[in-house]
Amino acid sequence: MKIPFFDLNRQYKEIAEIIEDAAIDVMRSTQYIEGETVKRLEEELAEYLDVKYVITCNSGTDAIRIALQAAGVGYGDEVITTPFTFYATAEAIAQVGAVPVFCDILEKSLNIDVSKIEEKITVKTKAILPVHIFGMPADMDNIIRIATTHNLYVIEDACQAIGAEYKKKKTGTIGDVGCFSFYPTKNLGAFGDGGMITSNDEKIAVCARALKSHGAGKEAALAREYIFGGQCDELDMVNDSDDPLYDPYKYYNYLIGGNSRLDSIQAAVLLTKLSILNDKNSRRSEIACIYRDGLKNTPVIISQKEDDIHKSCWHQFGILVDDKKAFFKFMTEKGIGIGEFYPVPLHLQKVFRHLGYRKGDLPISEKICDRSVCLPIFPELLDEEVQFIIDTIHEFYK
Repeated sequence: MKIPFFDLNRQYKEIAEIIEDAAIDVMRSTQYIEGETVKRLEEELAEYLDVKYVITCNSGTDAIRIALQAAGVGYGDEVITTPFTFYATAEAIAQVGAVPVFCDILEKSLNIDVSKIEEKITVKTKAILPVHIFGMPADMDNIIRIATTHNLYVIEDACQAIGAEYKKKKTGTIGDVGCFSFYPTKNLGAFGDGGMITSNDEKIAVCARALKSHGAGKEAALAREYIFGGQCDELDMVNDSDDPLYDPYKYYNYLIGGNSRLDSIQAAVLLTKLSILNDKNSRRSEIACIYRDGLKNTPVIISQKEDDIHKSCWHQFGILVDDKKAFFKFMTEKGIGIGEFYPVPLHLQKVFRHLGYRKGDLPISEKICDRSVCLPIFPELLDEEVQFIIDTIHEFYK
């Protein structure tokens, strides 16, 4: 039996007709960037997450970068985060001129170890950036407590965690600002890149919306007032336009921003998938339960466990194995796709060598990277395929 790590073909076949109709509607509307479809997506996502503001953008990486900028994080500031995550988390910090400060993780959850955060705080620290890794919420109560004590922003990397909950509240809505990815393999995935920023803070939302679109227009003028004070009155000279394809305000720029808008066709895809997200996440949870039961009598360690506080969306199902190389080879030879997340912790990546970290500095992260693999858990996976994976793992340990 051949089982892929992730299969977009199965997902597409289930929704092909309705999603193609939605894409055609956008093409006929000729509003290909932003427009009514994007506006409706933002409204429905705000309702789903129970958050005031949703600002779509063109990737999860940009979501983190823009969120940092909107919170005023910049050159020379420090941001405390985890080394056990995708590179984009720390990359975005570096892109705004700030310094990623890596804090070790907990073996039981793979999330940032909150007991080690305060020792990392200096006069340069501006924010804490927890990652809800593999869809499992971090310890947000303690993170918020520490941030409040030290007057820091909390920027949630929820790129893998749409639909996950901490104390029945959706991840990405608990801190000052949340960041999400719509990469095709995510629980809510587009047909290309996409992302969003969430917040209950009007100032952060206004600044994020301005920064994603060249720092131009009415919202950028307001964002400049928030950031620098004073009042911008240049827009009083501009006449409104009834043409949906022409925005005269875009030629009035107030901030150095960028171009990170979401395509309307991607919004149409996401709207279709949003309507079935809860069902798909529930299926992921079912698969996780089957894995947990089936792997009880093996040396495999399930790397994350839910409880009354932490509800995962099971973006990945991570396990820890003693001989990662041999396990990976065996499963691959049996036709089973395996994810190697993550082979190198971020503090030991060559790009961050100048920060001075050495092997042994963050021992739990290094240990987890040496042992962690992820099993297939996409919602279209069949029960018999899950059982075959379990049986194969038992065979490996025999």
